[in-house]
Amino acid sequence: MVYPTDTSYAIGCHIGDKRAVDRIRQIRRLDDKHLFTLMCRDLSDLGVYARVNNQVFRQLKAHTPGPFTFVLEATKEVPRRLQLGKRKQIGLRVPDNRILLSLLETLDEPLLNTTLMLPGDEFPLIDPYDMRDLLEHQVDLIIDGGFGGIDESTVIDLSGDVPELLREGLGDFSDFVSA
Repeated sequence: MVYPTDTSYAIGCHIGDKRAVDRIRQIRRLDDKHLFTLMCRDLSDLGVYARVNNQVFRQLKAHTPGPFTFVLEATKEVPRRLQLGKRKQIGLRVPDNRILLSLLETLDEPLLNTTLMLPGDEFPLIDPYDMRDLLEHQVDLIIDGGFGGIDESTVIDLSGDVPELLREGLGDFSDFVSA
């Protein structure tokens, strides 16, 4: 399905639906090295899917919900095929979007997620009408939340000793590091 987030529109599915993940990979032309994000409704979900020590938890609490994706060591709850690298990492995010948070609450589980950016495009899709024209036969649902943004989340690797900026986006990394 396609849905709005607090940064841009995203495409996602149930975490255990391998066929849906394959469809997302096909739509976006992603290889098996692409790090998907689990879109979570709150910090309690983060603790289920990632190993989080007290220091990291304090950082997460100070910066969620919001436009940050955190790369952390995955727990056994995350299917092995979704974990990246030898360190078995997963991206996790708590969005600040009323529509998406309501959807996550209703589903009562995270969504496997990636930005809705089509192959060859420089920016994510922003217009729900364009999304329908381009994707209505490839996805099961498009949630129209109005025009979206073109910014992506800021991706921060918290799996090491020092936070590492992997992608600059809407979230302010300097604010995160100073917390």
